[in-house]
Amino acid sequence: MISNQILQNTIDGLKGITRIDLCIIDTEGKVLASTFPEADAYTGSVLAFIDSPADSQVIQGFQFFKIFDENQLEYILLINGGSEDAYMVGKLVVFQIQNLLVAYKERFDKDNFIKNLLLDNLLLVDIYNRAKKLHIQTEVRRAVFVIETGREKDTASLENVRTLFGAKSHDFITAVDEKNIIVVKELGENEGYAELEKTAKVIRDLLNGEGEEKVHIAYGTIVGELKEVSRSYKEARMALDVGKIFFDEKDIVAYSTLGIGRLIYQLPIPLCKMFIREIFDGKSPDDFDEETLTTINKFFENSLNVSETSRQLYIHRNTLVYRLDKLQKSTGLDLRVFEDAITFKIALMVVKYMKYMESMEY
Repeated sequence: MISNQILQNTIDGLKGITRIDLCIIDTEGKVLASTFPEADAYTGSVLAFIDSPADSQVIQGFQFFKIFDENQLEYILLINGGSEDAYMVGKLVVFQIQNLLVAYKERFDKDNFIKNLLLDNLLLVDIYNRAKKLHIQTEVRRAVFVIETGREKDTASLENVRTLFGAKSHDFITAVDEKNIIVVKELGENEGYAELEKTAKVIRDLLNGEGEEKVHIAYGTIVGELKEVSRSYKEARMALDVGKIFFDEKDIVAYSTLGIGRLIYQLPIPLCKMFIREIFDGKSPDDFDEETLTTINKFFENSLNVSETSRQLYIHRNTLVYRLDKLQKSTGLDLRVFEDAITFKIALMVVKYMKYMESMEY
């Protein structure tokens, strides 16, 4: 349950204080952490000690101690020296490791609970009963972040995010699959979406600073009860996908800013194909040449303003009008008319969505 690195860091720190060599070995005789290189030589003695009824014993100049997790033997501790001082240090180290086991077990239980909560694997009564046992507040404002990195099974990034939020905070950092890191963030009464955006930027900057280049972060809406956390998680997952389709220039996307893209994302592909076929007679609106597409996009950026669009494209107003007339003849849609412009804009987004979904199939 406790990583070998944590065990090593722990005994390194204890040696720095006591100046006594220590070693931790598992119940199969494997050295997990040690401050001296000859630890493997004691494997046979450790296996014999495991079978003995004693909880501590002096063997070959070392104090041997058994470390239990509740009633289950978990580790064997070796302390260099057979003196009373070495015995006292050994008892303190045993106490420290047992406290680590309790802390990690509690974190594991909470992590398991949060995962099942996010995935809707719990009944309502179970949510409140287990939250009470784990000392998790139920009526607190929270929001969920989904962080996608460029690497699968990215444990380094997960630990970096955990370090950022700190072990003593009431936030939860976990992972429900191999690609994404999940942060369930607790918010104060006066904190809102501006604070969520700031948090997302801090996470992005942290991971970018660690060499992660393809970081995408999305977050859901703020919920007031623990049972609604799964909704915020689903919103964040949707925002991550919709952001990649319609806001590919952004690395942070909020569910509340998805707009019409959120609706298009939920449309079935057959319905999308039918819409494109009916509007454009089987053609695709992104089959136009680059000049026409640039004109269309710039026209939308300038809220259908002919004068401003022609100015930004460095073309005469009449040239822009000619291009719009030509587009009207080929599609039957006049982008100077708001209703037609909306239809065309939605069609462009639908095609973008269809292409993304097709790419996901391969």
